[in-house]
Amino acid sequence: MKLGLQLGYWGAGPPPDAVAQVAEAERLGYDSLWTAEAYGSDALTPLAWWGARTERLRLGTALCQLSARTPTAAAMAAITMDHLSGGRFVLGLGVSGPQVVEGWYGQPFPKPLARTREYVSVVRKVLARDAPVTNDGPHYPLPYPGGTGLGKPLKSIVHPLREDIPVILGAEGPKNVALAAEIADGWLPLFFSPAHMGELAAALAEGFARPGARRSAEDFEVLAFCPVIVTDDVERAADFYRPMLALYMGGMGAREANFHFDVFVRMGFEAEARKVQDLYLAGHKAEAAAAVPTSLVEQVALVGPKEKIRDDLAAWQESIATTLVVAGGVDTLRLVAELVL
Repeated sequence: MKLGLQLGYWGAGPPPDAVAQVAEAERLGYDSLWTAEAYGSDALTPLAWWGARTERLRLGTALCQLSARTPTAAAMAAITMDHLSGGRFVLGLGVSGPQVVEGWYGQPFPKPLARTREYVSVVRKVLARDAPVTNDGPHYPLPYPGGTGLGKPLKSIVHPLREDIPVILGAEGPKNVALAAEIADGWLPLFFSPAHMGELAAALAEGFARPGARRSAEDFEVLAFCPVIVTDDVERAADFYRPMLALYMGGMGAREANFHFDVFVRMGFEAEARKVQDLYLAGHKAEAAAAVPTSLVEQVALVGPKEKIRDDLAAWQESIATTLVVAGGVDTLRLVAELVL
């Protein structure tokens, strides 16, 4: 099993110990470094800034939101980052949700699977650089229909360092997971529970079995996000992660469409997730966080004393995950490296 470092997106500002975490991850033998975006810090700029200090770590976005940039712009960023890093870039993509897509980016949300398929197809055409890029799809037509009528198909000025830059998809529902297995090089689940992978393992198998599938189970990456909080008091450890879970269950989406909420329903926590969502949407954020059960936290994170984390880690190592993408400070990175590497 490989290890990755997730620095995510920022709150009020960049994490103060990010440089130290990146240096320690590289020293310890971690495989990859990941950044994210929501509606604040973007994923690419911090990755380039911190990645410039590395020599070996793979540099990945977890995730770039589709609506933040056109597929050709994403491909340009991938080509640029791959050249600057000497072939270490990984393009992680995700659709986000209607609240962000329509409220922040001013883009339409419907048909997320079709948009993802078309987006990735255009990215791969740019990377292949075997012809000027055209696309007849309804979501990202190239050249743009209408307008001045002067648009013409173009080919990247820059030759990609690698035509097969890995594309990883963030996905939570079975249909999106199956799509990732079909068209991508890996899957990055935001909330990974080793005990609840049966349905999604079946979705992966469905995707691998589709005609023209890009990968098989043998060469497909599953990069499981794994927050690690080390303290002798399990409840206190869980308290550190409850606000984040409450935010995603209650605030990262509308009541009518919240894919993160649906993840916990599939895990068997529907009543608990509904209570958290109700409290959060009513403005009671502290109460919402307190309502997240410790048993739920333990499904999607490693919390507690070192000995408990060692024992709980076994389930993650025996799961379909190929990489644990760890979030924590320098001491946490060292502990996980000790237990895994």
